[in-house]
Amino acid sequence: MRRFHALSAIALIVALAACTSAKPGWTYAPAPSATPLPSVSASASASASASASASAEPSASASASASASGGTGELLEISAQNIQFDTTQEAVPADTAFQIHFVNNDNGIPHNVAIHDQGNAEIFQGEIFPGVAERTYDVPALAAGEYTFICTVHPNMTGTLTAE
Repeated sequence: MRRFHALSAIALIVALAACTSAKPGWTYAPAPSATPLPSVSASASASASASASASAEPSASASASASASGGTGELLEISAQNIQFDTTQEAVPADTAFQIHFVNNDNGIPHNVAIHDQGNAEIFQGEIFPGVAERTYDVPALAAGEYTFICTVHPNMTGTLTAE
């Protein structure tokens, strides 16, 4: 009987050693943080992808060179601070592409500028990024009318954009 207990104890020790030294068939990896991806309409997708690549390195000289290259129309200046836009009324020429130079002054807080039509359909969405940083968005031409500009992350941040 002692021999049985001794063999049982040895078997148990071997089994425990095997369990603790074996690696599981999986590895824990935390889920990536949820970062909303901007969506763009089919008509704005080419412009948005050009904007994303052009604004990867935001700087005043990049904005100036983009404006100087022509074909982009007017440059709107919009800033965010204390989770609000610095302006609530803007105007652009109708039927002309333009740029929005957006400065996010809220340290660590993500913002962007999106444009919605009167039916609240999103027709343009700029890249969402945390502040303090800035981006220049290339926006396609808008037909004459009133639009809403909004922060996708903070829907209480709104303004009126008139294309005339």
